[in-house]
Amino acid sequence: VFTNLHGYYACKAVVIATGTNLGGRIFVGDAHYDSGPDGTHAATALTRCLVANGFTLRRFKTGTPARVHRRSIDFSKLECQPGDPDAELQPFSFMTRVPMHNKVNCYIAYTNPATHKVILDNLHRSPLYGGDIQGVGPRYCPSIEDKVVRFAGKDRHPIFVEPCGENTEEMYLQGASSSLPEDVQNAFYRSIKGFENIEIMRPAYAIEYDCVDPTSLEATLESKNVRGLYGAGQFNGTSGYEEAAAQGLLAGLNAARNALGEEQLILPRHTSYLGTLVDDLVTKGVMDPYRMMTSRSEYRLTLRQDNADQRLTPIGREYGLVQDDRWAKYQHTQNILEAERRRLHDAHLRTADLQEAMKAAGLAPAAEGGIAEELLRRPEIDYPLVAGIIGWGEGVTPMLAERLETEIKYAGYIARQDRMIHEVARHEKTLIPEDFSYEGLTGLTLEAREKLARIRPKNLGQAGRIPGVSPSDVAQLSIALAANKLKA
Repeated sequence: VFTNLHGYYACKAVVIATGTNLGGRIFVGDAHYDSGPDGTHAATALTRCLVANGFTLRRFKTGTPARVHRRSIDFSKLECQPGDPDAELQPFSFMTRVPMHNKVNCYIAYTNPATHKVILDNLHRSPLYGGDIQGVGPRYCPSIEDKVVRFAGKDRHPIFVEPCGENTEEMYLQGASSSLPEDVQNAFYRSIKGFENIEIMRPAYAIEYDCVDPTSLEATLESKNVRGLYGAGQFNGTSGYEEAAAQGLLAGLNAARNALGEEQLILPRHTSYLGTLVDDLVTKGVMDPYRMMTSRSEYRLTLRQDNADQRLTPIGREYGLVQDDRWAKYQHTQNILEAERRRLHDAHLRTADLQEAMKAAGLAPAAEGGIAEELLRRPEIDYPLVAGIIGWGEGVTPMLAERLETEIKYAGYIARQDRMIHEVARHEKTLIPEDFSYEGLTGLTLEAREKLARIRPKNLGQAGRIPGVSPSDVAQLSIALAANKLKA
């Protein structure tokens, strides 16, 4: 790898995580210049290098709102949005051992017809509408000028006022990204109730950047063009902090294992939202910056935040990411859950006790008692009510209680999804040789042949998820693979 200073670094594997710096170009009104975000350098030479090595690049764009000073906002005119009062119920990490509580609040402000008039009167000064910006923007995060134009019937749009950190005076105006000139930004922000005296610390801007066609990547996030080169984040055509962080974890893991000569990790769709995201990228590609919506996964009933440890900790342990203390805590948690499942399966609640508990909770008393597990399947009965009669299980926290209740109430649906996962797994096990030729398969449509030859899916399941490859194409491919196997 050569640098701007003509330095040279030899490496077995490298992860490109350029964000919006790759070919980055900033737009604020009629001012535009090569740059990464917040004054960082644009990586323009890297774009040329990638093209020279056979990469197909595309141009995307994103935007960011202004950062404003806390002291300039009249919070008494805004709606307070306190954090989740049950933050301790589900911390982000399963290793969290200290009580969680919210330290700062967010707020909501609203645009109004005066705000919209300022924006519409100056729309000709927006590089987005003036034709200066050519990149494709994110479908689910439009700029404020986009919202005003596309949703002309709306009198107001919410702006979420969020602290940039616990110890900073900067506030982030989520939902108000823009590429309008600074004077217009000052005018439309100050037309908003509570923002009359707002002080902009960093103006909003749009940024165009280069990214790769993700169908040129393996499911390990390794490039098919240059072995040992991995992509992560916006380089792969995604948008969003969580999406970038998750890809960085997978790409970093696989780059390290590649350098060590070890087997790399591929996460199937049913294991995680990361598995779904990567499969979507490398199989379907992207036409605009990709966001990971839960609706994109057909397995979202089992891809819950409360069981992420059960789905992924064993994988992390196998690939060297989970240390002994974390593994011991995971096993301890699984033992608690298993013991409590057995106890709920065996415990019997007397009718009189159940009716008394339900009456005390303000519920219509049940006709009769029964097995605790069966009673928990009823929508009106929860774990705390049952535990109030038979006692809380040893080691069961409120978080684990909610998890147990969810598993029991949705057991039938979860079992159905598990059957679907096993059925799909059969196709995933039907591997397609790397040198398999699709040209002679006249039973396939021309579109299917072209896309299969370009994407080169690893197995029959992935082939079936390629847009333009129909179930009949998959059937024809399955027959051809079986014939190949017999010949071999």
